Amino acid sequence: MLLKVNDLEVHYGLFQALFGVSLQVGEGEAVCLLGSNGAGKTTTLRAVMGVLPATSGSVEFLGERVDNHPVHELAARGMLHVPEGRELFPSLTVREHLELGCLTPVARSRFKSTMDFVFDLFPVLRERHRQPAGTLSGGEQQMVAIARALMGLPRLLMLDEPSLGLAPVLVGTMFGTIERINREGTSVIVVEQHVHHALRICSRGYVLEGGRVVLDGSTASLAESDTLRAAYLGI
Repeated sequence: MLLKVNDLEVHYGLFQALFGVSLQVGEGEAVCLLGSNGAGKTTTLRAVMGVLPATSGSVEFLGERVDNHPVHELAARGMLHVPEGRELFPSLTVREHLELGCLTPVARSRFKSTMDFVFDLFPVLRERHRQPAGTLSGGEQQMVAIARALMGLPRLLMLDEPSLGLAPVLVGTMFGTIERINREGTSVIVVEQHVHHALRICSRGYVLEGGRVVLDGSTASLAESDTLRAAYLGI
C-alpha cells in the first residue's frame, strides 16, 4: 500500500477538526475525498503532508511511518501536495516555478524530459514559460501549481480543489488532465466540490462529515449513496 492513514486526529487549539480519520491509497490508484465545506478534507491533506501536526494517529508512506517527518522530506520521497489557492510566487516566471519543483538530484537530472511532459499536458504553459505567474489567468495558475508538483516526480499527488476558480468550460478539461496523470502511473488523491467529476476519474472514495469518515467504497457505490447526497445537500 502506498499510503496508509490510521486514526488521524487533529486539533486547532481546543477545537478538534479530525476524529480518527483512516484511509488508504494503493499504487496507481485515484481516490477522492468528498464532503461539504468544513468536513475536514483540506485538514486531512494538510495533516498527511505534515503541514499540520497530528494530535494522534499515524501516516505510513511507502511502508514507513512518516507522520513525524518534515514536509520537505516527504516531498523529496514523492508525496506532493497542490494546495487550495495554488500558493504561487507572483513575480516568478512559469519556468522558475518548474525549476523550484525539482526537489531532488534525480528530479533535477530529468528536468528537460519532465518539463516536456508538463508542456504536453498544459500546452499553454510552453507559450507562457517566460511570463510571471501573477499575470496568468486563474486556470493557467492552477496549471502551474500542478506542473510544479509534477516536476518533483511524485509517487502520490494530492490535489486540493483543483477546479477552484476555473471557468465551467475548463473544469472538465482539468479533470481529463488529472485522469491522464493517473494513467501515467502517479497515484492521486483529489479533494473536490465537483462531485461528479471526482467520481468519474477515481475508483474509490471517502466521504467526510464533521471530521469523521462516514462512508467509503467504490465510486460507483458512492454515487448511489444517500449518505453522500446528505453530506452535500443536507437532506
